[in-house]
Amino acid sequence: MVSKNIAPSGSVASKRYELLTLGDELLLGLTANGHLTFIGAQLGQRGVLLQRNVTLTDEADAIAEQFRESWARADVVITTGGLGPTCDDRTREAVAGVLGQTLVFEPEIAKGIEAFFSSRGRIMPENNLKQAYRFERGEVLANANGTAPGLWVEQDGKVLIMLPGPPNELQPMLTEQVVPRLAQRGLLLKREAYVQLRTAGIGESALEVKLQPVFNRYGEALSIAFCAHQGQVDLRLSSPSGALSFGQLDAIAAECVVLLGEDFMCYGGDSQAKVVGDLLRAQGCTLAVAETATGGLLSSEFTGVCGATKFFAGGCVCYSNESKMQLLDVPECILEQHGGVSAENAVAMAVGAAERLGADYALAITGFAGPCGGTNENPVGTMYLALHSPHGIWSKKLHYPGPRATVNRRAVTAALDWLRRELVRTQSGVTTGAQAGGQA
Repeated sequence: MVSKNIAPSGSVASKRYELLTLGDELLLGLTANGHLTFIGAQLGQRGVLLQRNVTLTDEADAIAEQFRESWARADVVITTGGLGPTCDDRTREAVAGVLGQTLVFEPEIAKGIEAFFSSRGRIMPENNLKQAYRFERGEVLANANGTAPGLWVEQDGKVLIMLPGPPNELQPMLTEQVVPRLAQRGLLLKREAYVQLRTAGIGESALEVKLQPVFNRYGEALSIAFCAHQGQVDLRLSSPSGALSFGQLDAIAAECVVLLGEDFMCYGGDSQAKVVGDLLRAQGCTLAVAETATGGLLSSEFTGVCGATKFFAGGCVCYSNESKMQLLDVPECILEQHGGVSAENAVAMAVGAAERLGADYALAITGFAGPCGGTNENPVGTMYLALHSPHGIWSKKLHYPGPRATVNRRAVTAALDWLRRELVRTQSGVTTGAQAGGQA
């Protein structure tokens, strides 16, 4: 990963943000610290680099000690977790002690909690009223998806934001309430601080070499940052000095898109499945999938896209040869002659999925993801993909090292990128199957 400071100069960039993520479950590894990833990304998009994240236990003394340190040096402190109804939720009380504020009972919060339980046909346990306390000199952030409200305090020229732990409660609260408030107070930019291009099928170093002629023309005025994901690389363009306007950054991004060709996936951060879905909808086409080793991973990529019913016909997970024959009409002779892990079977699966589900396009994946299985011809890590389209049917053989989950994820990423490129070519009037089948 290559990165430079992406925050623009001025008051926003100079503000210090610290994040305190609370919970024994984080330190024990029982729950991943997704709050750091999400909050860091949201702040980064608006020109702020999160300076520090500290993960703490649920002990009140540890919370108070760390908050006192962070509050002394930060302009904005964000906490996550510890606002619930149980005995291990101590964040509110510990922080109030450091700030010298009294917690006051808020009847309106209590009514909201009672209504939350009532709407679900449940009786509210009395300990939930612990969540109805707010800072005497603070505000409440409404929680539409849970019982613990967020809290907002402005004191000593600083801002404290306390958010509940569950992601489905925290994330909309942050994007819909916290970010707009911070932007209104000049603590975040009112628009994204950079222009992001998402690419697929090209590595970090190759991407930089391909675009270097564009970068060279702008020198130090242009800041470039690369972030590699599985099968994708994000490119962020910004101008920390302010020498380039947002309009100029948009124009530079457009130049890069032309040079990237099919390697360009989208602006922003849409998933591969979302991009593929948009292309299918634009062309009035539908998709079906068939999987063995990936066990529904490919299907779940599409069902995670809002409005997928408009382009995704469905999928079949067929592990046994019998299920392939029954659900996808794979001929028995193909399985006997070539086996379940073969190009011939992958093609038959794709054709069967398209015909059974009435789809224009179909993707199929079969292989040995490991750690067991494999043959001399098809060792562990071998995956066969097939793509059925209105213009033809193709297959490709891939091999990936690594554990089972990694092999499956890489196969799904490759299948999505293959289909995306085929759809882009079709949109451009290029329908040669040789090109589609030749992509790695």
